[in-house]
Amino acid sequence: MKSQVRVAVIGGGVVGCSVLYHLAKFGWTDIALFERDELTSGSTWHAAGGCHTLNGDPNVAKLQKYTIELYKEIEELSGQATGHHITGGVMLADTEDRLEWMKMAVARGRYLGLESEVISVSEAKERFPLMDESQFVGAYWDPLDGHLDPSGVTHAYAKAAKKLGAEVHTHTKVEDVTQALDGTWTIHTAKGNVQAEHVVNAGGLWARECGRMVGLELPILAMEHMYLLTEDMPEVAEINEKTGKEVVHAIDFGGEIYMRQERGGMLMGTYEKACVPWSEKQTPWDFGHELLQPDIDRIAPSLEVGFQHFPAFQNAGIKQIINGPFTFAPDGNPLVGPVRGLANYWVACGVMAGFSQGGGVGLTLSQWMINGDPGTDVWGMDVARFGDWTTPAYTNAKVRENYSRRFSIKFPNEELPASRPLKTTPVYDALMAKGAVMGAAYGLETPLWYAPTPEQAVERFSFHRSTDFEHVAEECRAVRETFGLMETSSFAKYEVTGAEAREWLDHVLAGRIPEPGRMSLAPMLNEQGKVIGDFSVSCFLDPDGAETFMLLGSGVAEEYHMRWFEQRLLNEDGEPVDPDGAAVTPWGMGLVGLSIAGPKAQTVLAEVAQGGMDDDVSTGAFKFMDVREMDLGPIPARVGRVSFTGDQGYEIWVGPEYQRALFHALWEAGQPHGMKLFGARALNSLRLEKNFGTWAREYRPIYGPYECGLGRFVSLKKEADFVGRRAAEAEKADGGALRLRAFRVESDRLNADVLGDEAIWFDGSVKGWVTSGGYAHASKTSIALGYVPKEIADADAPWEIEILGERVPAHLQSQPIFDPNGGRMRA
Repeated sequence: MKSQVRVAVIGGGVVGCSVLYHLAKFGWTDIALFERDELTSGSTWHAAGGCHTLNGDPNVAKLQKYTIELYKEIEELSGQATGHHITGGVMLADTEDRLEWMKMAVARGRYLGLESEVISVSEAKERFPLMDESQFVGAYWDPLDGHLDPSGVTHAYAKAAKKLGAEVHTHTKVEDVTQALDGTWTIHTAKGNVQAEHVVNAGGLWARECGRMVGLELPILAMEHMYLLTEDMPEVAEINEKTGKEVVHAIDFGGEIYMRQERGGMLMGTYEKACVPWSEKQTPWDFGHELLQPDIDRIAPSLEVGFQHFPAFQNAGIKQIINGPFTFAPDGNPLVGPVRGLANYWVACGVMAGFSQGGGVGLTLSQWMINGDPGTDVWGMDVARFGDWTTPAYTNAKVRENYSRRFSIKFPNEELPASRPLKTTPVYDALMAKGAVMGAAYGLETPLWYAPTPEQAVERFSFHRSTDFEHVAEECRAVRETFGLMETSSFAKYEVTGAEAREWLDHVLAGRIPEPGRMSLAPMLNEQGKVIGDFSVSCFLDPDGAETFMLLGSGVAEEYHMRWFEQRLLNEDGEPVDPDGAAVTPWGMGLVGLSIAGPKAQTVLAEVAQGGMDDDVSTGAFKFMDVREMDLGPIPARVGRVSFTGDQGYEIWVGPEYQRALFHALWEAGQPHGMKLFGARALNSLRLEKNFGTWAREYRPIYGPYECGLGRFVSLKKEADFVGRRAAEAEKADGGALRLRAFRVESDRLNADVLGDEAIWFDGSVKGWVTSGGYAHASKTSIALGYVPKEIADADAPWEIEILGERVPAHLQSQPIFDPNGGRMRA
């Protein structure tokens, strides 16, 4: 065993071995994997071994496709059979809602090259004769579905990695991990210590324990999971003989059951509602190749549905029931990437679908480590999507909820209730009393829309326009015609201080940094010139005359952006720069907000500010993109003249102790002017009328600033050598490959709007994809934003967008529907 390696991978399951293989494949061969027992000694060995491409996040689905296609490669290189059987698979819908979800999944897969399709019940019956077709209304067919040998795949990854130069050390338990002052890591094992530049926590069932070695509490929890194996079934033999093939893989969403052939019988597994966590606080280190006690009564309700939907199982004998633990994150997706505050410490855990996602996770993490960028959009798997609010108790509740809904539909307007409310603002109760329907954003309760009374604050979940539709319309009308008030504390807020704060921001942000009393909009790019953030930047002077800056960005990306900021506050040796030079502090809930917008916003702000030392808020005294610290009556506040609604508006930021007083002051002043409260759904509707993009939809690290319409905010004239400058200059010169465009969509007949990731058709073929959209109530039209190739981005030809399986006409919108010249914002 070497005493020093470049990368130490902890964990010998399928994920750890995939990471090891990909690092070696891309040229990092001075690497080693450490496993406390034999390979596959955690969740891997007892996995059911199914694999498929279907995922609610198209970017994750693309990685799942990569994983499945990778098995041939590692089998050939390693000489180890993976037992990969591509049978194809049917996913069965027993309700119209589930069928609509499948139609959406097919449309989302088109631009990713996934060859899935929606098929009829009779077609599904032909491919999967074990089903009772009277129980279903349609199905989804994926030709890449299948199953494999979990042990064979894991050993294939490991053998292939070893052929490329990597080392694998089994029966080498990692007992501790420590970091020296110079940043290097020491892996303390039972066989001696190893120095490493990088550490990858792929500990699986023990990922929590490995994290705790470095002071990290990862939001993962193991759940008991059961599947059964039947005795040989004559129906299976008949299908094999008739088709010359195995029985195809199948998922029954209604029964929450998955099935595949296992020798002469079938394997049937379920994600039962009465789910049970395993080792909630501490995973035993001596747990290995052993199973948990089966509890068939717990899965009986699902089995009863299965026996009804698949009658052949009624006469099948049960040969064995497997019950083993698998780890889950709160939302069911993996935890992948670098951990904020721990230099060169990486995680690849919580990969519940290891044989569908393990290859993609290994690819992503290895590219991230080697190139500084994952190479694709992995926000859905990034560990930074969770913050310190994901405590063990929160994780426990959310994992239970997620497990019990594994095959349930999550509607686009559905908010899951477990462990809520958790984080609330001081005006939460006041908003609830006024009929607020809340959603959770980065753990914080935030208003989505308002019902006339609290008793009416109930939502019908649907893929179509729902119970919120008319109420959101009223909120939008109020903003455009009179005045609206919105709670905005879910935004991320950062303070940048220090003598070199301006110079540091000039380097980190691609945009112009404002002078005192002004605001600017600034994209943030990575080294490849892709958009990783969009911020409003405000400049203030402190009592000593020194500049301080406030950045506002997407609330869900706070940990993601703080990780980036802190990496840019290190010198070439990886040591922190002088904090007196530049420092970034997240405000969190230490600063909360309210926003006002509409033609009467200035009038109402003037009434609330009356009597203060700086109460002149007229247009001449308080211009668009001005920002100031001022008193609103007795309330000290930071006020910026800007609004994401595209209307005249102001963002107001105060300490949490002042938010209630500010809310009531604005409420009382606004009532004579017809003020209404508005929520996130109305804001979405209003920003669509302005063609405004938003983080994690239009602005993601796979798009360049000139592709996504932020090029006008990139300051190539400034002297600072900002991150991504060379790539941005190159993109401006060649124009990039894509363009973000807006479309008016003729979808009223469907009573539905785009949700995101639908296919955009041009002249009869798929050429692009939708990023977001909805109904623009004030303009009474459905709108979609999306990306298309630049060569056709302005073409006047037949455009269509696929919604719920139907292609509907779409019309290119060359300029914003509302106030295209921006006069209202500046009025």
